Amino acid sequence: MSYDPEKTIGDDVKKSNDSFEKSLEGNSATAEVSSEKLNFIDRLASKLNAETKGIELVTDEEKTDTSIANVFTMWLSANLVIATFSLGMIGVTVFHLSFWQCVLVIIFFNIMGGFSVAFFSTFGPKLGLRQMILSKFLIGDLATRIFCIINVVACIGWGAVNIMSSAQLLHIVNNGTLPPWAGCLILVVCTILVTFFGYHVIHLYEKWSWVPNAVVFIAIIARMAMNGRFQAGEMIGGQTTAGNVLSFGGAIYGFATGWTTYASDYTVYQPRNVSAWKIFFYIFAGLLFPLLFTMILGAACASGIRFNDVNDTWGKDSVGGLVFDILVTDSLHGFGQFLCVLLALSTVANNIPNMYSMALSAQAAWSPFSKIPRVFWTIAGNFVTLAICIPAYYHFESVMENFMNLIAYYLAIYQAIAYAEHFITNKGRFSAYDYANFHDKRVYPMGIAGTFAFCCGVAGVVLGMNQVWYSGVIGRKIGDFGGDIGFEMGFAFAFISYNIVRPFEKKYTGR
Repeated sequence: MSYDPEKTIGDDVKKSNDSFEKSLEGNSATAEVSSEKLNFIDRLASKLNAETKGIELVTDEEKTDTSIANVFTMWLSANLVIATFSLGMIGVTVFHLSFWQCVLVIIFFNIMGGFSVAFFSTFGPKLGLRQMILSKFLIGDLATRIFCIINVVACIGWGAVNIMSSAQLLHIVNNGTLPPWAGCLILVVCTILVTFFGYHVIHLYEKWSWVPNAVVFIAIIARMAMNGRFQAGEMIGGQTTAGNVLSFGGAIYGFATGWTTYASDYTVYQPRNVSAWKIFFYIFAGLLFPLLFTMILGAACASGIRFNDVNDTWGKDSVGGLVFDILVTDSLHGFGQFLCVLLALSTVANNIPNMYSMALSAQAAWSPFSKIPRVFWTIAGNFVTLAICIPAYYHFESVMENFMNLIAYYLAIYQAIAYAEHFITNKGRFSAYDYANFHDKRVYPMGIAGTFAFCCGVAGVVLGMNQVWYSGVIGRKIGDFGGDIGFEMGFAFAFISYNIVRPFEKKYTGR
């Protein structure tokens, strides 16, 4: 079984292209009429040169994004943010690992998580479909609807977790004069302003938004080096440490792989003949560099706090207090506060893809929802995020740890099913996807096998998970406090069960 991502789309796909072109010719008059009858929101968006396209197929004529650098900077900016920094810290503050243990976990689990994001991004140029529409071919129609609903919830959860860490920083700047709710509102409004305009403006924003964030993180490195607080700690082994490594690793994996169900959303406007290898490696690099750099820096800063007992600002304002202590207190003073504001605003770069893809997932969940404009879903999702993150603001650490692990669980199940369908059922061939006729349910699986595999994957997760609110019968046996192997078991259960049931689904349904 071999997979060549450079292989040109074959005769099967050519037939799909032909049928699609005929469809366009037959419906050209209808398209002209429908364009004149855009709803109010889309008419406004059109006047402002914003993207009005939702989950429709992106045609060859619309594939105008020829900058391969865009796919690198997209994920560079989205991950070089305070939320990534915060996650690196919990290896020390929550799981009590030494610095070098944190580094090893961060490297291994980020590589594992980032691979799927880069891989599924290669589908965007080839097929011109958004990730949740593409998922109908990978996991089936029914299973896709389940994941669309989960994805909407996850995107809103991502937004809330990200905003909480930044709101902490905005609140502590200038002696706490800005209340937490106001900080959350500022970040939500900034996110709406960019996501309103869609794909091209998002890429333009992400192309440069990493620059001020990099400046802030370099300043943090400089101040940490000067104050001499860092101590690596002792690398202690044993079952309890193993459990903590697995639990921290699950959170890292969940963050890194969290973009998987958005992946092709940000490459669909790339030309169909673009090198799949280039897309893969540019995105993989765009993910790994900021993830490794920022998480390791977070672990280093947390080590400085833990081993030097500088706990006042940490205990009160968590990550915001730590950053403020490094950059402002007996440090850079007013300029340090300015850097804190810049770092707080970095969350916008991370929330933009969440809110953009949330709208696409909502449209894909149910056909009538596709008639509601993407812009409306984006705005609504942002305000739901605002309603969640304000009360959750006061429980940041526990919310972040639990949420990241939950993300890892469902994405591991999704990946297991998608890999099984692509490599085993479709033998790695892009020609197996009749993308042009994606509206026709007869061209992709019903989703019986996908839904069954999802249920089996959930069973695996329940056995292996280790959360404050529930520990599985296997997860709780690892060390004194348990270890989370939920995403690993979820992947294994889903992969095996899908490959058992899928041949029967194909035999009796014909698809």
